[in-house]
Amino acid sequence: MDKAVATAREAVADVADGASVAVGGFGLSGVPVVLIQALYERGVSELSVVSNNCGAMESGLAVLLAAGRIARVTGSYVGANKEFARQYLAGELEVELIPQGTLAERLRAGGAGIPAFYTPAGVGTQVAEGGLPWLYDGNGGVALASPPKEVREFDGTQYVLEHGIRTDFALVRAWKGDRHGNLVFNKSSRNFNPLAAMAGRVAIAEVEELVEPGEIDPDAVHLPGIFVQRVVALTPEQAADKKIERRTISAPPARGTVSA
Repeated sequence: MDKAVATAREAVADVADGASVAVGGFGLSGVPVVLIQALYERGVSELSVVSNNCGAMESGLAVLLAAGRIARVTGSYVGANKEFARQYLAGELEVELIPQGTLAERLRAGGAGIPAFYTPAGVGTQVAEGGLPWLYDGNGGVALASPPKEVREFDGTQYVLEHGIRTDFALVRAWKGDRHGNLVFNKSSRNFNPLAAMAGRVAIAEVEELVEPGEIDPDAVHLPGIFVQRVVALTPEQAADKKIERRTISAPPARGTVSA
């Protein structure tokens, strides 16, 4: 039952070229940066990644993306990642963009053993009708487009069929975890992390604090250890290394004035 692994590199040692990997995080919150860096250092390539976004500020998945290690991305947000856009439009990267809530439910469904489900999100758009460019040919043309999906009517409302997602591995970050793999996430870092872990056949968690079994109140567990196969304890320096995407501060009041 002791799922603790000594190092991140050891934890991802069997992630091979071409593997599919679900990755937790949202923007810079709750991203398993140490495990991602270990994959980068191992030289793993041709990865199929499922994640809300593909890294920001040259951190997280952006490290693998910039190195050309990612072949396909299933996600819901591109944002200001210029390298992501460049690779996509140049035909170097296959991209499946789907509604954010649908992505969350596809991961959860895959982890719960639900093969597919119906949702109204995307009905009447290319999400359901097909034709979204998954892969460009590098010359402005579309090399591969999304196929049409089944649409059915229930109680007068149309719904599109979406399939659950299962991946070979999952990489997540938690605030606290025990040696049995039970995890607790801190505030917004909970985001996609539990769902990504559920979807992975082998889920690997980096934790800011590793505790002994029994130290976490069962009612406080966000993700049970049954969904987690490996746990890596971060060093204090790694746990404290958290970037801020946009730092916003107020201008100081002019000299001699009193703020309201």
